[in-house]
Amino acid sequence: MKRQAELIQTMSDKEVLIHLYMTQLLLLFLSFIIGLFFFDWESFGQLWQFSFYDVIVYGAGSALIVLIVDFLLMHYLPEDWYDDGGVNEKIFQTRSIPHIFFLCLLISFSEEILFRGVIQTNFGLIMASITFAVLHVRYLAKMFLFMVVVLLSFFLGYIYELTHSLWVTIFSHFLIDFVLAVKIRFDYVQSKRKEQY
Repeated sequence: MKRQAELIQTMSDKEVLIHLYMTQLLLLFLSFIIGLFFFDWESFGQLWQFSFYDVIVYGAGSALIVLIVDFLLMHYLPEDWYDDGGVNEKIFQTRSIPHIFFLCLLISFSEEILFRGVIQTNFGLIMASITFAVLHVRYLAKMFLFMVVVLLSFFLGYIYELTHSLWVTIFSHFLIDFVLAVKIRFDYVQSKRKEQY
């Protein structure tokens, strides 16, 4: 796990992006292949029930709760507890805001289709949440970060159980990732400005 973070740090910006895009496309491909065995078009379509109320109340509301807790923990806990080896910084700190927006949209879309749409719908909340956490392999070496990812996955899974809509968890996942990624970008820009003075 530590080795993976070190490997990513040695990658060029272009290699990091290619790796990220390939990973997300692989998740979409896996969702499609596994989904062929478990869904017909009608049952797959039922995963996409859209309710503006649910998306705002449950999607945005759950994201807000996660972000408040996350920012409080970042403020009060030791900094190294949140250190993932610089992987998230490497991915987001030099990206433009539109690119961050697109990346977070792709990540939330591909991960929620696989973990909530395919795995949770067919194998249950526990299997989906554990798989989600384990596949975030870089966090396995950091017990605190791993527990945060496990709890986040169970929380998103619970929201999915309440609403039965992928739009809700995709929106929640997107907002969480986007706000945290923009913070990484903002912190990086601020640090560069300080270096100039």
